[in-house]
Amino acid sequence: MKKRHLFAGIVAVLAVGVGATAYVITPTVHAGQTGEAPELGRTGVYAVGTVAKNFTLTNRQRITGWGALTGNLESADRNLSVRFWFPAKAGSTDETAQYVHSMNLPGKDPFDIVSSGYAHADAEALEGEKFPLVLMSHGYGGWNSQFSNLGEHLASRGYVVASIHHGDAPVDGVTSAILSFGNVLVDRTLDQRQILTQILENTKSASTGYSALIDPQTVGLIGYSMGGYGAIASAGAPYVYENSPMSNIPEVAQAQLQEISKEPAPIKALVTFAPWGGQPDNRAWSAENLSKIHAPVLLISGNQDDVVNYEEGVKWLHASLTGTERYMLVYREARHNIVGNDFDVQSDFAFSAIEFLKEPVWRSDRLNAINQHFVTAFLDWKLKGQEDKADYLNVPTVDSNKGNWPVGFGEQLNGKLAGSEEQDFWKGFQRRWAAGLEMHHAVAGE
Repeated sequence: MKKRHLFAGIVAVLAVGVGATAYVITPTVHAGQTGEAPELGRTGVYAVGTVAKNFTLTNRQRITGWGALTGNLESADRNLSVRFWFPAKAGSTDETAQYVHSMNLPGKDPFDIVSSGYAHADAEALEGEKFPLVLMSHGYGGWNSQFSNLGEHLASRGYVVASIHHGDAPVDGVTSAILSFGNVLVDRTLDQRQILTQILENTKSASTGYSALIDPQTVGLIGYSMGGYGAIASAGAPYVYENSPMSNIPEVAQAQLQEISKEPAPIKALVTFAPWGGQPDNRAWSAENLSKIHAPVLLISGNQDDVVNYEEGVKWLHASLTGTERYMLVYREARHNIVGNDFDVQSDFAFSAIEFLKEPVWRSDRLNAINQHFVTAFLDWKLKGQEDKADYLNVPTVDSNKGNWPVGFGEQLNGKLAGSEEQDFWKGFQRRWAAGLEMHHAVAGE
């Protein structure tokens, strides 16, 4: 059997004031969210609990230096941590979560970054109710609480959220970068599928705790960047191995991916932020394989994304998902970092840390509020069957700047949100605040 070598293909990837005539009073400050957030980006009614659990994934192929050269891979158990957020009993604990992650950048000493949440650590889960499960998968080099804002938000609105810590190997040189990224190519969809299987299996015997809250028939999957790459495969689009770097994955790992991709995971809604794998120079799918996805898709991207190539990559993915209804939310002038906590960045941080965490044009807190709004609308519609939430996605203008909301001379709206009476404006946004966005829509067959 011909051995495939990993090194050659991946190097290229890594080179990489008038008196008011009307005054509508609405709150401008909301618990858990600033008043500028659109309607569904505001914290929900449920108290939130959080806990981290460990999962063991057996008999996983690992690419080592020797394996990359020979194609002979090692097999070992893979141990990953998963952070859960879930609807909790109010007042069951006073302790709120602090999410600490140690960043380890090439050539830099490790340093901690901390996010403060409003979830309660080790809180008691609600009882007697069922909620959809949402699995989250981070990008290359990310971690499971990097999007704790989104996890907490969805839990506050009636979801059990499970965020995987994929444990990507750190990088300290060219060789370690090649091996680390090669394993990511293999691991993402395998991690998602195997952990989802274990979570759903645990629901069968659970009578209390977060597992007992999960409705195994309503599952959503959210992936960012390489997490989106894995999520697209998990939702039913098998990889193709004709292009680099996919062609350089050792054959035994290709066979494992092909076997697990014969059937889609039980996903009923897919959200991808800036997914990797559509760009022509690193294309992981054919259009034919992408058309095999039948779960509805919400794709979110910046139109200046130079990591995954918005023009030739992300737009191609959206156009090729012809087997399903899909929406594409676009942040104009944004690059790749369109999701993630609004981390406080110290003045002496290395710029590589700033570049990894921050978006150059959009404020992180603004991005998060808008993401929370649209992801909530999409999942409420597709997982909970709340048909009225479709109105938040079926916007009246592709370009948010062209929305129309006339007011009288001197009329003060004080944060009023567009509703059924403002049908020419993006629903749930304040007047003038739906700006810099686009929403594209296509149905199955288009």
